[in-house]
Amino acid sequence: MTVRTAIRQASSLLEEAGTPAARLTAEVLLCHALDRERAWLFGHPEEELSDAERARFGRALHERLGGKPTQYITGRQEFYGREFAVSPDVLIPRPETEHVVETALAMQDGVRRVVDAGCGSGALAVTLRLEMDAEVWGTDISPAALKVAAANARRLQAPVHFLACDLTAAIGSQTVDLLVSNPPYVAHADYAGLQREVRDWEPHVALFAGETGLEMYARLVGEARRVLRPGGALVLELGFKTYGRVREMFGSPWRDIRVVPDLAGIPRVVAARLP
Repeated sequence: MTVRTAIRQASSLLEEAGTPAARLTAEVLLCHALDRERAWLFGHPEEELSDAERARFGRALHERLGGKPTQYITGRQEFYGREFAVSPDVLIPRPETEHVVETALAMQDGVRRVVDAGCGSGALAVTLRLEMDAEVWGTDISPAALKVAAANARRLQAPVHFLACDLTAAIGSQTVDLLVSNPPYVAHADYAGLQREVRDWEPHVALFAGETGLEMYARLVGEARRVLRPGGALVLELGFKTYGRVREMFGSPWRDIRVVPDLAGIPRVVAARLP
């Protein structure tokens, strides 16, 4: 089997199974099996796969056809121009979450300490530590997620501190200048409507917030008033159609409340500051 044949056959199988971006997925899985970059595939279409390479590619393809996300098969995902290790213990970082980074960086003046509540893979915490001159802490209720985050921080040489706790439970009062989070925001009632890759593979503790999907937002807005110093800021990623209800949580004394849309114009981030 050549590289060209492997890609063509895998693309056909993935397309028949309804897999989005079938050809790209086939190429990524083949790169993983061959331990090569995509550019190599284009330059070596007639290269013959060894028996071991065919077996690795077959296993990866079988897993993807079974619904396992590509990122969990390859064990990696790019975020803000850096490669992060991922596993089923953490959510797969999404491009939309980069808007949280951009919003936080725009508010970094005078920031000395940042906390990422519910850090998962560490994508936000590590990125903010590498992009700004501030002390960064990441918290998560999952010890397994914290292991992934700490490994990412070490590999990317980001001196981030990690704490095992529920949101900001272990953070002292008025010790934080900037609190960021991509919290769970899926309502339990929406379980059946999720894509199988999300529903069956990504960690439920990082997906589901409660009956309404707003529970973690309410907690974070409340906890932020305890942990933020005067003038401190809160930056939250928004779930689909949650902005209006989350915005209502920012009553007195919050100020400078603003929403940041994604490239499709959908409200993606809400930010606010304490006086």
